[in-house]
Amino acid sequence: MARPLASFHLVVTIAVLLTVLGLVMVLSSSSVGAVAAAGSAYGLFTSQAIFAVLGMVIFYIALQIPVRVMRRFAFPAFAFSVVLLVLVLIPGIGTVSQGTRGWFVIAGISLQPAEIAKITLAVWGAHLLASRRGENSTLREMLVPLVPAALLVTGLIVLQPDLGTTVSIVIIVIALLWFAGLPLKVFLGIVGTAATLAVILALTAGYRSQRVRAFFNPGDDPQGAGYQARQAKFSLADGGLWGRGLGQSRAKWSYLPNAHNDFIFAIIGEELGFLGGVAVIGLFGLFAYVGLRIAMRSTDPFLRLFTATATTWIIGQAFINIGYVVGLLPVTGLQLPLVSAGGTSTATTLLMFGLIANAARHEPEAIAALHAGQDGRFARLLRLRKPEAYRAGRSSAARTVAARQPRARAAAPERSARPASKGGGSRKRQSPAPNERQRGAATDRRTSAGRTEPREGTGRARRAQPAREPARGRQQTNRTTRGSNGRSGERGNRR
Repeated sequence: MARPLASFHLVVTIAVLLTVLGLVMVLSSSSVGAVAAAGSAYGLFTSQAIFAVLGMVIFYIALQIPVRVMRRFAFPAFAFSVVLLVLVLIPGIGTVSQGTRGWFVIAGISLQPAEIAKITLAVWGAHLLASRRGENSTLREMLVPLVPAALLVTGLIVLQPDLGTTVSIVIIVIALLWFAGLPLKVFLGIVGTAATLAVILALTAGYRSQRVRAFFNPGDDPQGAGYQARQAKFSLADGGLWGRGLGQSRAKWSYLPNAHNDFIFAIIGEELGFLGGVAVIGLFGLFAYVGLRIAMRSTDPFLRLFTATATTWIIGQAFINIGYVVGLLPVTGLQLPLVSAGGTSTATTLLMFGLIANAARHEPEAIAALHAGQDGRFARLLRLRKPEAYRAGRSSAARTVAARQPRARAAAPERSARPASKGGGSRKRQSPAPNERQRGAATDRRTSAGRTEPREGTGRARRAQPAREPARGRQQTNRTTRGSNGRSGERGNRR
């Protein structure tokens, strides 16, 4: 990865590969159910393809957004998403789907505002913490108003209810606080509190508690709460190493519920085998490496925080989805990013990929290469704008100066307490004797014609020494001259 635009090209490639894989697998896993429901095998696939094209357009727009514009509209966008979360809870405005009131249906197109809230929270949180960074930032400034706003969003999503999106919000907030440098003790306390609340939420609602019980005791209700998880394992086992072949899945024939959505990884393992599943995991692993690499190489603190948080969110969601499909975690309902069926999720995830690719073009080496004309065919074809180099504003410089002032004040008493003598003693400076004061005052009067200016509060004779320098200079010149003739001085005395 020695090329300056390698991170950008890898992000674009991974996004395209996952989107194409998702379209293929959605068509394969939903064809049987679509024929039974609407008489056409391409019903759900057509909707997914439309949102994928829309997502690619959003991806391109995200590449063109300047960083200053992104930060300027971060809070208004977050406030708008909170308003949408409130409106979707109102009966008659929000639509109930799969037991969750979290959808807007506009002209036959379903939109989920919770997906928009995840993006706006990540952008606004990164902007807020980047603006308050520095050694002098207090714990209150790091937690307020980010944590109260996140609790508000989490509460609105819990009321829908939607456990999967709630977990995503928690991942975003924890990633923001971790990469912002929150103290470890406070961070562990927040993680412990979040885990406790997650356990309480999982055990309070009926369907959530059934999922938890089915995870710990999968054999208690094999035809009820544990049916979906058991069928997913059967699909993975049926695929073997090489898979049954594309489109040859048996589980999609109404054996595995939500095969095109939450459990699409089971269909991948059945049709493409163990190697296909490893390839999908490898793509997400490569994206994790590239995303964190972009965050480390960014000089803009906002892009550093946002890129690291977005990468953690996408990888965490993929890990949770694959984890409950293979039986390592309880079923939460989180989708596999860019692969599972879901129009709003696909579009918003492509928006996140576009913003991360935008951050990749703001790496110092990438900026230098782009301004030197090394943008390549892809950028010239898309006519991408050249990124601007990061410059710390006045507020950042002021925070740096403010952070250095306490250290300078702390070092000042230490310098003043150092002993003045070479011996290292702690002796105090003695006041001059009376006769020295008189001689100093007389010398000051003699030199008041313009040679020296006496200082108030001091009368030492050495203050008037510059008045005698011309005389010493003439004597030294005469001695040097006589010594060069050999009659006196050092040479003459040796003779």
